[in-house]
Amino acid sequence: MPPFRGPDAVDISLTVNGQGATAHLRPQRSLLELLRGPLGLTGTKLVCNAGNCGACTVLVDDRPVYSCITLAVACEGKRVETIEGLSKDGELHPVQEAFIDHDAYQCGFCTPGQVMSIVALLRTKGKPTEDDMRRAVTGNLCRCGAYVNIVKAGMSAARRATK
Repeated sequence: MPPFRGPDAVDISLTVNGQGATAHLRPQRSLLELLRGPLGLTGTKLVCNAGNCGACTVLVDDRPVYSCITLAVACEGKRVETIEGLSKDGELHPVQEAFIDHDAYQCGFCTPGQVMSIVALLRTKGKPTEDDMRRAVTGNLCRCGAYVNIVKAGMSAARRATK
């Protein structure tokens, strides 16, 4: 979508993956549109665009949200973390490594949202139970049906984090 220049456009400032970001956009634009458009962060997937699948899950102030139904203006002054923000110095995040180790992804559409939901859980609950893990990914649909491996990967990442 081209930049909007008009009387209804607003300026917003937020922090994305640890970096300050500003945008001039229509107030009805979603966080997902901002991330994938002007900010060029395409790791967050656009799948349902209705808050039904969880593929667009990102963290806003450490809480998982569906970026397709979150207005960008609602994130003014907040910290947003996307899948791109997880790897540091080219190293995968432990949850991403666990997804590889446990074949927890297949087509990849749900993977960014699943990973971000698990990261949020691990940041708030150091030793989650398997039920905690299942609840954390409940809002993320996997069309390939890799749920068992996704939960195994999450539990493996939790064990690694507590060592």
